[in-house]
Amino acid sequence: MDKFTPRTAFIAIIGCPNVGKSTLLNRFLGEKIAAVSKKPQTTRTRITGILTRENTQYVFLDTPGMHKPKTRLGDSMVKAISTAVGDVDAVLFVTEAKGEINSVEEQMLEKLKKQGYPIILLINKSDIAKKGDILNTIDVFSKKYEFASIIPISAETGDNVDEIFNELEPFIAEGDWMFPSDMITDQPERVIAAEVIREKMLRLLDDEVPHGTAVVIEDFKDIRGHLIDIRAEIFCEKDGHKGIIIGKNGAMMKKIGTYAREDLEAFFGTKVNLNLWVKVKENWRDSIASITNFGLNSEE
Repeated sequence: MDKFTPRTAFIAIIGCPNVGKSTLLNRFLGEKIAAVSKKPQTTRTRITGILTRENTQYVFLDTPGMHKPKTRLGDSMVKAISTAVGDVDAVLFVTEAKGEINSVEEQMLEKLKKQGYPIILLINKSDIAKKGDILNTIDVFSKKYEFASIIPISAETGDNVDEIFNELEPFIAEGDWMFPSDMITDQPERVIAAEVIREKMLRLLDDEVPHGTAVVIEDFKDIRGHLIDIRAEIFCEKDGHKGIIIGKNGAMMKKIGTYAREDLEAFFGTKVNLNLWVKVKENWRDSIASITNFGLNSEE
């Protein structure tokens, strides 16, 4: 085949919360475009990552972690998964070396099986797992489902990640690229900025706060290509959460802003002026209007 013949592949990344899907996407791209945290359910919408290698363009769809929703936001997150697998060439199903298939994984695998998608099983965090647990997980999954291949990987260290591209080869089709070769995501700059800010909150705040927060970019100005001026509003559900986010004498807010600005400057390649504000909006995760206004509705 002529190496200059353009090829494309649309790949969904699916798995339970906190198995490392967003870390894997960021590893593929070499850039941080999806929120990453040890806390579960950090991805709320479908994030598209684009990787062009030689004559092949891979379009990766990172999805929210599979879970049983408890709020309307949770419902929207689950719908985002179904949307992502609507029209893809293959699925990367990410799990951990735990030696069992949980009920949520089973439900999704059954659905994928009926839809006939090729599935590559990725057993992530192999760098910290015991070899016996990895082998046991391979045995349990392979006895119940037929996978195109099974690969133990570490999205954190990059171990075996290149092997994924070898296994995706049969599912790549000749066809014009959908995006420019230097593009790494189809997400607007505002979405990337909000993701970066929220990731810092996920890393720095107490467990009960982050999932009750949303980041909305109210203003985004690129001033003559030398400075990006961003005004972001952080919404939380309780007055007590507002105090935690701000911190004593504004210390936590300053830390969130400093870390977020560093990442944003690295991503955009220019100076960033970041202004953060905190507002309370009770029970916003159960409000369709709020979810839509915050850009978290999977149907949009």
